[in-house]
Amino acid sequence: MIQVLFAAQAEKWEAYAPHLSAEFDAAGLSVSLSQALPPDAVDYIIYAPNSDLQDFTPYTRCKAVLNLWAGVETIVGNTTLTQPLCRMVDPAMTQGMVEWVTGHVLRHHLGMDAHITAPAGTWQPAAPPVAWDQKIAVLGLGQLGSACAQSLARLGFDVHGYARSPKTLEGVTCHTDIDAAFDQADGVVLLLPNTPLTQNTLNSERLARVARGAFVLNPGRGPLIDDAALLAALDSGQVGHATLDTFRVEPLPADDPYWHHPNVTITPHIASETRPKWASKVIVENVARYEAGLPLLHLVDRAKGY
Repeated sequence: MIQVLFAAQAEKWEAYAPHLSAEFDAAGLSVSLSQALPPDAVDYIIYAPNSDLQDFTPYTRCKAVLNLWAGVETIVGNTTLTQPLCRMVDPAMTQGMVEWVTGHVLRHHLGMDAHITAPAGTWQPAAPPVAWDQKIAVLGLGQLGSACAQSLARLGFDVHGYARSPKTLEGVTCHTDIDAAFDQADGVVLLLPNTPLTQNTLNSERLARVARGAFVLNPGRGPLIDDAALLAALDSGQVGHATLDTFRVEPLPADDPYWHHPNVTITPHIASETRPKWASKVIVENVARYEAGLPLLHLVDRAKGY
């Protein structure tokens, strides 16, 4: 029998256990799934980085650690974690991110806020540009970024994507030079991983490269933004609006200046959430593959940090 430890906060167990059990049964796997197993008996760990488990040394039999989160920056540097680490690539998470990004790009592109918040009787006949005339920079072309970039391209936007490694995506102009993606962009979407190389990617120099009045969306990671630089760009009008879903400190403190800036929209880290029903399918597929002698999916590259 395969021994699977569920190492996450207690409320997650109630949400995940029925789906995981059903998926293991459907895959024909004989599994003991538990929140408490002797470390030397564990074959797989289903893991959330905010769980109490931080020392992996006793888990000598463990074949893989299967992350419940897309982000691994808080665990990838754990020196006791020597087992293979797989990040979560959940189709529902991808769909949720595409919906959030597409919705907010269209909101800013169409100038919806001006009409939604206008006093009764206000008549504003100025029409927005068409998508063909708007350059959108999507920074980060992993699973989520690629899906968002292609969704925006299908709507007709002039989409420019950035990734460290060369990429080819239908309808998207891909760059390995990040500044080329920023140049005269009307909107910037941040979907890079959080690594030492990506922190403060959105700094004053790059904000100066975008089209005046551009909008910024950050559903990626809080440290991607130099917050002081973004606030200064908002104050000067170089950036017209920022819609932010992730922050360096969460929940965002009540005295943070983002709360009080008229051109900032805050959403509480909801752009993309792991859905237990769909994430369970991903986890069970990986266990089934490895038990059948196939390679694990979504392995983290420790050198890159994602």
